[in-house]
Amino acid sequence: MHVLADVGLFSRAGGIILSRWAHYLAGITWIGLLYYFNFIQGPAFAALEAGSRTDAIAKLVPRALWWFRWAAALTVLSGFFILGFQDDFKSGYFKSAPGISISSGILLGLIMFLNVWGVIWRNQKIVIANAQGVQAGREADPSAPSAARKALLASRTNTVFSIPLIFFMGATSHFVGGNLGFNGFSTAESSHRAIYFVILLVLAAFFELNGLGLLGGFEAAPHRWYVEKHRDTIITGFALMVVLYVVWVILF
Repeated sequence: MHVLADVGLFSRAGGIILSRWAHYLAGITWIGLLYYFNFIQGPAFAALEAGSRTDAIAKLVPRALWWFRWAAALTVLSGFFILGFQDDFKSGYFKSAPGISISSGILLGLIMFLNVWGVIWRNQKIVIANAQGVQAGREADPSAPSAARKALLASRTNTVFSIPLIFFMGATSHFVGGNLGFNGFSTAESSHRAIYFVILLVLAAFFELNGLGLLGGFEAAPHRWYVEKHRDTIITGFALMVVLYVVWVILF
């Protein structure tokens, strides 16, 4: 067993491979279901009659949300395992281009994870319980529409974040090593790193606070135009990715 510990799947490299595999598998499941909810289920449910929609919420949504929330948890857990198996952090890894890239992805991923468990799941439980109660002959829960709206805003926020998240996750291994920036992706300037992360945090805070209803409530508003239609949510996600990439190129 001592010999096996130094080779193959029992080595540090093996741990990285297995944790990355779990990370990719869980991440595909998580983001795939996120896109299913936003691009397929939402528009389809809006076109259904009330009875059919209630039946689908009561029977389909709980199953989809089980895979959704636990895929999110496994994605985050396996991501921490990847970091735990790394051996590069002693040499200023998080000051390097790959380190800054993965830090950007980690930040967005953690916000999304907290939205899943703290907002989406908590409010969807109310929506599901209401649908099941109506099927059982009970009165509709008056808080269900508000809960559905809160879950929608958080889900659309996660969709916006998912596009730059996937970009940075891919950039860490395949993109940042190239000489594509104005300064060849030099990250030696601490002031440049600080500016980049301030911009990232400000943008992330705006979308997150908006999604949590802390910027003027939960109702439709001009500064929440991008959550009302999934097409606009997708456009906003790509716009955020482009802005962060332009900032990256200018600073590094």
